Order: sequence, then C-alpha cells, then structure tokens
Amino acid sequence: MKFLGFIIVCLTGALLLYGTGEFPGWGDPHSPASIHLSNDYIEKAVEQTQVPNLVTAVLADYRGFDTMFETAVVFCAGLACFLLLRDFKEKKERFYRHTPTGVILHVKDSKKVLKTGKEFEHMDKDWVPSDLIIKTICRILIPFIQIYALYVVAHGDFSPGGGFQGGVIFGSSLILLAISYDLKVLVKRVKEKILGIFAAIGVLIYVGIAAICMPMGGNFLDYSKLAPLVPGDPHHIRALGMLGVEIGVGIAVTAVMVIIYINIVSEGRHEEGL
Repeated sequence: MKFLGFIIVCLTGALLLYGTGEFPGWGDPHSPASIHLSNDYIEKAVEQTQVPNLVTAVLADYRGFDTMFETAVVFCAGLACFLLLRDFKEKKERFYRHTPTGVILHVKDSKKVLKTGKEFEHMDKDWVPSDLIIKTICRILIPFIQIYALYVVAHGDFSPGGGFQGGVIFGSSLILLAISYDLKVLVKRVKEKILGIFAAIGVLIYVGIAAICMPMGGNFLDYSKLAPLVPGDPHHIRALGMLGVEIGVGIAVTAVMVIIYINIVSEGRHEEGL
C-alpha cells in the first residue's frame, strides 16, 4: 500500500512539474495576466475598493472567492491533523515527577500514583526543567507579539499585512508559550474545544459577511451592499467588509496553527511534547 502511494505521489508530482513548462516566464510583461489584469487592478483598485493596499484589494475583493476557499483549506488541514493524529487512549506506562524532590519515576500503573495526591506530576521521559531566563523573556515578549499580530490584521488594508500574516504571528506567540514553558501550560490555558470552535468561527465570519451581502441586494462578497448596516463613510464600506473577513481569516489561521502544533509535538495525546 505504501509503495502504491509512493507511485501515485511521484506520478502526480511529475505531471505538475510538466505542467509548469507551459507557464509564462517570471515577471514576463507580455503574459496574459500582465497585459489584461494587472493594469486594470493598478488603475482602478483604489477607486473601486477604497483600499490603498493593492494586495489586500486583490486578495479580499477581486479574488475574494479564492481567499475564502483558502481559509476553508486551512480549516480542513487542522481538521485532518486532528482526525489523523489525535489519540484519546491512555498510556499504561508513564513517567511522573515527584514535585517536592524532582525525582522522575517510571510507573506501569498510573492509577496508583494518582491516588497519592498532587505530589506527582505527569512528565515525559526526556523532561528537563524550564529555564527561568527563557520563561521570563518569553513572558515579556508574548504580549507584544500578540499586539503586533492584531496590528497586522487591522492595518492590512493600508499596508502589508492581513489575516493570514496576523494569524500566523498570533499563533506563533501561543506556540512560543508552549516551547518556553511546556505543552501542558498551553493546553490548560487554551482548551482543545476552544481551538476547534475558533477555527470554525473564523471560516463562518468570512462566509457570513459574504452571505449577508445577498439579502441586501448584492452578490456574494459584494461588500458595498453592507452600507445600510455599517455606520460611517459609505465609500469606505468595501474596506470595512474586507477588514471583517481578514479578522475571520486571522482567527482561523491562529487556531489551526496551534491545533497542528499541539497534535504533532505530542503525538496526539496533548500531554507531552517539546
């Protein structure tokens, strides 16, 4: 079965590489995209979308469907990682650290240890104590990283940034918490159910904003029809609609990043890891 999968992957990769030979050269000014689309976007994007950042205008407006399905793909990746790696079975043989002394015990029957009280804490066999300096520095840096992530999401329509970039930055701050302390600290603060809910909410925010445009008399993802629902300058409504979907993208990307990290480093058990 593995050999068959290997053959399929090789054939698929060869076909994809063969197809790239038909692509125009990188930066070719005579390619179809450069002749027809690029000039139109450059000349009319600000007037049509009221967004000075051309990249955001293309991704969240002109290619709104593509970006929406990219967000759905990110969600599916997190779901697939959960379904493939998550393991709810309890290990019979475990390692416990005696909290007062720091001695690590290899125990075959974990129930006996749990009956002794809270003096024993479950550890993996390669456990090492967290470094105080690293923990302190990361505890100081993490809030600033998260604030910067929110800035990147909120400022994506005016400068480089957006939901994908901000979501990755925010997710990395949570992963840094797990690395500097341990995985159990992250799992206790951000529950598995919360991550799953936020991953779904991020996609629903995007789809919901796009769908609201339809009963308002517009097409799917026609942000300009949101004007009666959003106070402010009606010419800036499209930019505000894009900001809303970028927030949804950021939430989904953050949650999926953490879901994938937790399941990979702990082999799906959510109790060990780096």
